[in-house]
Amino acid sequence: MKTNGRIKTVLVGACSCGHVRYELHAQPMFIHCCHCSWCQRETGSAFAVNALIESSNIVVLEGETKSILMPSNSGAGQTIVRCKQCESALWSYYGAAKERVSFVRVGTLENAISMAPDIHIYTASKQDWVNLGGAVPAVEEYYRRSEYWPIESIERYQSVMKT
Repeated sequence: MKTNGRIKTVLVGACSCGHVRYELHAQPMFIHCCHCSWCQRETGSAFAVNALIESSNIVVLEGETKSILMPSNSGAGQTIVRCKQCESALWSYYGAAKERVSFVRVGTLENAISMAPDIHIYTASKQDWVNLGGAVPAVEEYYRRSEYWPIESIERYQSVMKT
């Protein structure tokens, strides 16, 4: 069964070497495809696809992670949670939400094909050869949640920010 194009089930993810396995116990609130130059540099690719979810909905099933503080364009930095063995990036913490909201690397999920972006962000710095096609909203920088997120996702975000 699908809801809004996403599988309605527990989502399972893992690092590249399989040492860390984890589950998402809720659907993501929203999915970003970020085209900023920082994401391009960190991933070695043209963009990063991140599923935003309450950190309390991530359960590590096995393996050990480590957290690394990295610089970010905002100057506030980001914490990247990685597999302790292969150092694959699994999720990050950014901005005001800090460790309350995780930006899960969609490519680490077993059902990554079902996790299409809800929005393309920082497209002002996207690679010229990337054609967005117009089916998904695209913004040059960041955006206001109230303009793009479903109300239930906004409520989830607001709830976690109160904790």
